[in-house]
Amino acid sequence: MLEIKGVSKWFGKFQALNNISFNVNNGELVGYVGLNGAGKTTTIRIIVGVLPPDKGDVLIDGYSITYNKRQASKLIGWVPELPIFEPDVKALDYFVYLAGYYGLSSREAYSLGKKLFEEVGLSGAEYKKLQEYSQGMKKRFALAVSMINDPPNFVFDEVLNGLDPEGIKFFRELAKKFKKEGKSVLFSSHILSEVEAIADRVVFIHKGRIINSLSMQEIKRMASKKLVLSLGQTPSHNIVDKLREYGRVSIEGNIITIEDFNGEQSSIIELLVNNGYKVNEIKLVEKSLEDVFFKLIGEQK
Repeated sequence: MLEIKGVSKWFGKFQALNNISFNVNNGELVGYVGLNGAGKTTTIRIIVGVLPPDKGDVLIDGYSITYNKRQASKLIGWVPELPIFEPDVKALDYFVYLAGYYGLSSREAYSLGKKLFEEVGLSGAEYKKLQEYSQGMKKRFALAVSMINDPPNFVFDEVLNGLDPEGIKFFRELAKKFKKEGKSVLFSSHILSEVEAIADRVVFIHKGRIINSLSMQEIKRMASKKLVLSLGQTPSHNIVDKLREYGRVSIEGNIITIEDFNGEQSSIIELLVNNGYKVNEIKLVEKSLEDVFFKLIGEQK
């Protein structure tokens, strides 16, 4: 479990994070969403102990990343947006070197490395130098390293950025696997459709502040439907009043838009036809996580 408690961070006079707090529970996938520069990467670097907070703390399964960093760090795996490794070294050799920090012998590390390289899709590339790895391969390598001691918590920072569809699918399935194993997973991403596809909950950050934390069920309720109809003629005031029972109605010529639509399409068609209207086209538009995100940001202005 990850607990972010009242964390603030300054860079000179610029406050990057302002008293942020949220949790990631065991067996939960949490998306961390915000515009570029909102504070996502700063938050993640504090969570994993790369940056110290100026105020507040982060607890990893109850251990402080500030005051008990050695123990806390063993309980979390991290894949940064742009992994940086020694370029002129073979991947498996470097994995073995890093595994030594976790107390593994060379023999144990080589055996584990072979297993994890296969699991993350790098089988056959173990003896390539890291400078020969693509950005996507480096992320898979970083993931293998983060899995050395099988930690119960994972943090992914824009891990989908720059990946091909196969890589995106791989990380999506892996995150779901971690969830089934009861691990906590926090991942930031600007690919909101992917967040929507796998997250249990989404934490929204804007200008260094947490502006909301919503379950996917709550987001789906906020992401109301919109019905757009094209009629054979301009609707009368009388029919518009009747349509208001189904949501917020706006008219532009012979086009009717019903925001926050709360009825059945068949009922609308029946109402219009019974009142002598020809329905040329009807389209139901469901709003997405992106719509909810920009609505929340708009409320901050």
